[in-house]
Amino acid sequence: MKKTALYSWHRAAGAKIVDFCGYLMPIQYSGIISEHKSVRSSAGLFDVSHMGNFYVKGLRSMDFLQFMTTNDVASLKNGQAQYTLMLYPDGGIVDDLIIYRMNRETWFMIVNAGNMEKDFKWLTEHLAKFNGVEIENHTDRLSLIALQGPKSMHILQRMFSASVCEALSSFHFCKADFQGVDVMIACTGYTGEKGVEISVPNENAEELWKTAIEKGREFGVQPAGLGARDTLRLEMGYPLYGHEINRNTNPIEARLKWVTKLGKSDFIGREACIEADRNPERALAGFIMEERAIPRQGYTLYDGAGKEIGKVCSGTMSPTLQKPIGTASVLRNVMGPGTPVFLEVRDKRCCGKVVRLPFVKPA
Repeated sequence: MKKTALYSWHRAAGAKIVDFCGYLMPIQYSGIISEHKSVRSSAGLFDVSHMGNFYVKGLRSMDFLQFMTTNDVASLKNGQAQYTLMLYPDGGIVDDLIIYRMNRETWFMIVNAGNMEKDFKWLTEHLAKFNGVEIENHTDRLSLIALQGPKSMHILQRMFSASVCEALSSFHFCKADFQGVDVMIACTGYTGEKGVEISVPNENAEELWKTAIEKGREFGVQPAGLGARDTLRLEMGYPLYGHEINRNTNPIEARLKWVTKLGKSDFIGREACIEADRNPERALAGFIMEERAIPRQGYTLYDGAGKEIGKVCSGTMSPTLQKPIGTASVLRNVMGPGTPVFLEVRDKRCCGKVVRLPFVKPA
């Protein structure tokens, strides 16, 4: 089992530790609901150092990434980031990730923890076509700390200079000094709230974490675990690999056409996406239960006539709405908001309805 640089702090704080993608990670501290509400109302601090991170370097690195990913990296300027996907030739999703443009010849990537080794192998397998491009895996050298919530930028300003905060807007990043060490601060996140993700060398991670806790105390910051991270992202309708997206999911049918630029130069999986776009059969929909039945991944959804129409991807009791919510891959003709759906739970069919995503609008 791997441990992040913050593992000892989590243990000392009384966090409940679980195995997540081969890492010992905090699932909660005070409780998922209180941590979730803290992020929605003030601020939460997450250790997400289990995420994989790579550097891509070389004269043809932009061409390489343009071919490997679905979004248009050529549209990025230095200091900008982009959410994107990597696909298999049949349109199935290898992973979703964020790419950061340092300069034309140097790029940074953050990928899902469970896919890190697969992603690195997939990328290196395609290097031969792009002479001079190299990939470096820095996953074991860097920590990633996410500060999220409506008060997060106030805390960041206490930790760094005001000019750092002023330089940041959505999906932009900058370098900053933390006690003599270079860190990267990106205005990205997985909660829907304002916030940043800070990449810091492992040896400086605990000091940065403690500083965020200290400077954020007056704003009500709480350490938050992976449990709250999941309920927060689901309220926003954000996909999670292995749930809304996977090897058998096409991005067109997963509400991810917006990051799949069919009109750009060729990329792996493009033809499969064009074909899916011509005649999409399924769609990702959100639904709210009108009865107190919690959707779970793999549960079946039916229409009013008893016909199976889809399978649940993710589900939880929303801490904000105090109602059970879920996402499902459904037949495209039943995705309209207000459409009744019936969830089968222990041989009983409970009533719900399709709603527009996100479930919750951030502050």
